[in-house]
Amino acid sequence: MRVPELFLLAVGLAMDAFAVAVCKGLSLRALRLRQALLVGLWFGLFQALMPALGYLLGSALAGPIQWLDHWIAFVLLSLIGGNMIREGLQGGEEDCDPSLSFGVMFLLALATSVDALAVGITFAFLPVNLPLALALIGVITFAIASVGVKVGNLFGARYQSKAELLGGGVLILMGLKILLEHLGVLSL
Repeated sequence: MRVPELFLLAVGLAMDAFAVAVCKGLSLRALRLRQALLVGLWFGLFQALMPALGYLLGSALAGPIQWLDHWIAFVLLSLIGGNMIREGLQGGEEDCDPSLSFGVMFLLALATSVDALAVGITFAFLPVNLPLALALIGVITFAIASVGVKVGNLFGARYQSKAELLGGGVLILMGLKILLEHLGVLSL
């Protein structure tokens, strides 16, 4: 995967964190920069660590199922993207807890990074510069989540579902691109 593809993938993965960060921003009455950066740090770290773990898991399986790698990447990215789109279309208000405690943030960061674990599994089947991919995912998620807290604090929940729709669409398109390239239908 080239840098523009990794960038789009990172943005797509960051959309779940953005939606939750918007919710956090809604719940914080007097927002301080430190709070927005803390939320961004939690999400950025987990979004970078989980693909690394996924890569390790995927590498253990890569040999025996390499003939299916493009299909696995396509299915995983499509399922993740489809789930994000479904959540975005359902809309609804999320329960916003103003706490930034270790326990609350750990669970939120873990929950929003499960998709990144699955993406990490697909990395094991693709030509990816893993350190660059992890750095981009972490930094982009940090920035988007930090901004999400401020957006939530200023504008409310207006952008939560749109972010999930956008992120889901990006992940599905990435999966489709991987499949079509492998099948020789698309050569970029």
